[in-house]
Amino acid sequence: MRFDIETQASPEQVHRALTDFTQKRLHIWNRTLDPKTYELREHGPDWAVARESTPRSPFWVVARYDWSDPSVVLWTVVESSYGGGGQGFVRIVPRDGGGSRLHAEWVNTEPRRQKLMLLLMHLVPDRMIARMWAAALDRYAQTQDT
Repeated sequence: MRFDIETQASPEQVHRALTDFTQKRLHIWNRTLDPKTYELREHGPDWAVARESTPRSPFWVVARYDWSDPSVVLWTVVESSYGGGGQGFVRIVPRDGGGSRLHAEWVNTEPRRQKLMLLLMHLVPDRMIARMWAAALDRYAQTQDT
């Protein structure tokens, strides 16, 4: 999966939204994160390990997030229900006139349940996920201070 979006959220707001692993994460990402499966397992000053899934998805992942570089949030799948791994990142850059531009990429590797994963990946196009992320970040920007 790969997409680029623009948002009203400042780079700092985007960074906060992506790296908030408190219960507020469920509110920020309410359309893309299932509260039934969300579990924060470990947390440090610039990293976290969390179990997450999308609502109505049969799959979940445990991912290790790293944001030691303030303009990039990285993640690596360390456990998954589909038997594979994966990794991804979001690069955040300021947009002229305010807001941010994001480039997101991730790949799932070696799924044991490959046919079902491929079917789901085709049913949910990148642009749909991109629109949900942009809407979540725009909503977040409207409720936060810079």
